[in-house]
Amino acid sequence: MKTIKGLLKHWEFILLLLFVLEIGIFGVANPAKFFRASSILASVTNYISVCIIALFVTFVMITGGIDIQASALIGLTSICIGVLWSDVGLNIWTAVLLAMLLSTLCGALSGYFIAYCGVQPMVVTLGGSLLYSGLALLISGLSKTPAYQGISGFPAKAANGSFTGFRFLGKGMLFGTIPVPVAIYAVLILLCFILLHKTKYGRKVFLIGVNPEAAEYSGINSKLIVMSTYILTSIGASIAGVLLTANIDSAKYDLGSTFTLSIITAVVLGGTLSTGGKGSILGTVLASLMICIMRYGLPLCFGIKTQSLDLPIGIMLLIVVIGRELAKNKLVLQLFKRRK
Repeated sequence: MKTIKGLLKHWEFILLLLFVLEIGIFGVANPAKFFRASSILASVTNYISVCIIALFVTFVMITGGIDIQASALIGLTSICIGVLWSDVGLNIWTAVLLAMLLSTLCGALSGYFIAYCGVQPMVVTLGGSLLYSGLALLISGLSKTPAYQGISGFPAKAANGSFTGFRFLGKGMLFGTIPVPVAIYAVLILLCFILLHKTKYGRKVFLIGVNPEAAEYSGINSKLIVMSTYILTSIGASIAGVLLTANIDSAKYDLGSTFTLSIITAVVLGGTLSTGGKGSILGTVLASLMICIMRYGLPLCFGIKTQSLDLPIGIMLLIVVIGRELAKNKLVLQLFKRRK
């Protein structure tokens, strides 16, 4: 009994229970369609960009910041790959590296203004979202392909019909069963977990979120650490942009433009405080998968239209944020104590 009570104090365990409950509800509603391994893996693959970026946004929010420009960096990375490969004539892998480098520099620029110039993260990343979206649109105008159509026809299949080259990143299968994007996500989970929870860098990130002044007095270069978290997020966004472009075989300037709400919801639902100082990679992963399964199960089992799926995600975000604020409210806590 004590063990169960101890586990219930951990938000990750509660998320796991909710995740199992969610699967149970969808499974009971339509077991024949819902429990198809190939369909579930395909759904996770299509949603993998949000899952990947949420991992890195966790670092940012633990420091007390926020990053809403990552969605714009997906589109910027994607269109850069397309234009450099299709119109400039570069090798596809050179185009990928240059596109990822540009995205990383954008993250470094935003991180610099936040960390070293003291500008509010919300203001900088909102401005960055508009700036980088505009830059992506400008770059798409350099292509012979119309912006609405998207650049396609990337190196795809071998003689035997299997995906190879660039498209292998988005459509390939490992051991014939595991999608390559899912495998890459698993590797990133491990790397992020070690970086945040098992290294000095991770401890510095937490300390900055708890008490920035104490972090400075202890000799931590807080500004550099804060800036580095935005660089990490931009790297995550560039990886997501590469995988998404390879998956759908289309480079577009607005790719991923609707992901912001889902990314922030996944991080907050995963237990990361918007004020900083608390969060975990495991919580973010569980929350990301919960949202992914929700987007997969609601249309399949309850006929919810795809266009309406942002509504339950937004409601989930509001419930989590309001619930946390009520949990910290002294009057609410006293009321519960009296009832007991």
